[in-house]
Amino acid sequence: MANEEDDPVIQEIDVYLAKSLAEKLYLFQYPVRPVSMTYDDIPHLSARIKPKQQKVELEMAIDTLNPNYCRSKGEQIALNVDGACADETSTYSSKLMDKQTFCSSQTTSNTSRYAAALYRQGELHLTPLHGILQLRPSFSYLDKADAKHREREAANEAGDSSQDEAEEDVKQITVRFSRPESEQARQRRVQSYEFLQKKHAEEPWVHLHYYGLRDSRSEHERQYLLCQGSSGVENTELVKSPSEYLMMLMPPSQEEENRDKPVAPSNVLSMAQLRTLPLADQIKILMKNVKVMPFANLMSLLGPSIDSVAVLRGIQKVAMLVQGNWVVKSDILYPKDSSSPHSGVPAEVLCRGRDFVMWKFTQSRWVVRKEVAAVTKLCAEDVKDFLEHMAVVRINKGWEFMLPYDGEFIKKHPDVVQRQHMLWTGIQAKLEKVYNLVKETMPKKPDGQSGPVGLVSGDQRVQVAKRQAQQNHALLERELQRRKEQLRASSAPPGVPPGVLPGVRVKEEPMSEEGEEEEERGAEEDERPAHTSPGGGLHSRLANGLPAGRAAGGDSFNGHPPSGSAGTPVARELRAFVEATFQRQFVLTLSELKRLFNLHLASLPPGHMLFSGISDRMLQDTVLAAGCKQILVPFPPQTAASPDEQKVFALWESGDMSDQVIVSRNNMFLLLKHRQVLLEIFSKNYRVRRNMIQSRLTQECGEDLSKQEVDKVLKDCCVSYGGMWYLKGTVQS
Repeated sequence: MANEEDDPVIQEIDVYLAKSLAEKLYLFQYPVRPVSMTYDDIPHLSARIKPKQQKVELEMAIDTLNPNYCRSKGEQIALNVDGACADETSTYSSKLMDKQTFCSSQTTSNTSRYAAALYRQGELHLTPLHGILQLRPSFSYLDKADAKHREREAANEAGDSSQDEAEEDVKQITVRFSRPESEQARQRRVQSYEFLQKKHAEEPWVHLHYYGLRDSRSEHERQYLLCQGSSGVENTELVKSPSEYLMMLMPPSQEEENRDKPVAPSNVLSMAQLRTLPLADQIKILMKNVKVMPFANLMSLLGPSIDSVAVLRGIQKVAMLVQGNWVVKSDILYPKDSSSPHSGVPAEVLCRGRDFVMWKFTQSRWVVRKEVAAVTKLCAEDVKDFLEHMAVVRINKGWEFMLPYDGEFIKKHPDVVQRQHMLWTGIQAKLEKVYNLVKETMPKKPDGQSGPVGLVSGDQRVQVAKRQAQQNHALLERELQRRKEQLRASSAPPGVPPGVLPGVRVKEEPMSEEGEEEEERGAEEDERPAHTSPGGGLHSRLANGLPAGRAAGGDSFNGHPPSGSAGTPVARELRAFVEATFQRQFVLTLSELKRLFNLHLASLPPGHMLFSGISDRMLQDTVLAAGCKQILVPFPPQTAASPDEQKVFALWESGDMSDQVIVSRNNMFLLLKHRQVLLEIFSKNYRVRRNMIQSRLTQECGEDLSKQEVDKVLKDCCVSYGGMWYLKGTVQS
């Protein structure tokens, strides 16, 4: 107690477990260097990796201008390695040892106890390490120098002894054939050091791209070190109940677990044991044993605390919907590489035959065994097994599906029914191709039941939607007239005209043909499954829950201005982000701006106003209103850039804050003018040489610019590739 009082708790820190980079994060341990120099300052010439061996090689430049560098020794090493003649295969093309290779080795095989930690805003985010690699200098160039030396000596000896070899007599050669290798000898050879070295050498190198500490891509990857969902969804490993935590500290011994356990048959699993398994395994075991089950019965077996949505997701992985009931899939009963116990037919043929029986039951409640056997060409025992899984035999009638039609489930879950109908359509097409069936475009409904409709064309759906819209309009008209008549008959309150509800305004608008067409299009869209593009997501079609045309326009909706109107908190917050972003990076494509905006959203707390939805149009309007201008870069016709990558925006009216602090007002004005001249050049050219940029800047500004001034403008707005200069984000490598 005294020790606890002397050491009070100063601060409690929330710990989060980030898993985005759990299988990709490596820790590199470099050799010790002077404190004044970091490895990020040293140019990385190349990097490559062997993923299976977790072996990395980094090639770094050596500072040959450093006073501690011995130039004569560097020239001597390059001469020993490459010889006097330099070619494309030379290790040191500059005839000077100007680079060094670092090769990795694993420090430990078990990295489960290590993690990388990032502390930000009072939260500690941990990411498990996948590997720890220690980098050491590689001296393979010395082996190359020794090989060159041995080649020269062998060439000299060959020249001296060529005369003697010509005079030697021809000798007889004896050919021997090796004996077959035994299994023990093969195992010894496979486990030998020479074989393992050869195996490691055969694995190809994968070349990597190195990104520096201050690169935008590195900044993007560092965001994954933060836990993406701070609501606790991703941190279940760190949230344990007291009993679970005690069990982790003091796990029971194997003897205690096995003691006092009732002995049950190997194929029997109690409900208590079943509920200790994951939900997906529980559903699979139940369906495999029962084979046919209504959804309500499945929920009662799993327990009242189980979420029905999760059960619906799990049941669709192991079962198919037949007449509103769930029937276990064929590949669950007949796994791969198994066969029939009656005829020895492989599992693939059995699954196809059982799928045909299930499909027949989606068409009718009755199936005749002889018809199934005639189509599938399977033996009677196999067909009987299929039918016994899901039907009962009726004398002089055939086999009837064992459960009644579950219309309640069909009405309650139309989305699941639609998805299952699409799956059955694909299975039907496959069965028609295999068994040469006549295609049934309109399947029959179960006798006495109102089952789901068969295949319906798009035109039929449009006609149905049109009739429903007209019926709804007529019903509303009649209801309105009836209520008016009731009001006329009753006495109206003082000050209110007869026939009008107090406080209610009824706006009557006849349904035009255009309105009917709109409802028809809406009905068509409702019938289609939802798809979102990987680039634009939901906002490419909807913005803040509205159609793109209405959300982007300036018209109001239900009497309220759109959420992106100037002066609203959302607009001010979005503009602050845009201005801050363009103060750091003067030129951005729309694609890069959207990526940075998504990173910004990931760093915001849940429920922030920007999560209400920002459309592309709103983002572009905010950029133009923040003093930026769209640069119409003439991309080449064969460009692979997407439309968002071809929209380039640049800061036009003001410079960055660093310019305002470092230089005077006149110099800041000159920098702004230089950038504008540069942007005008790229509005007419996709790529430009440096001398053209410098001559144009000199011509427009009326004075010769120094190299530092030109470099400043180019660094802010451009990138160099292959001797040409491009606007940032427009180069297509």
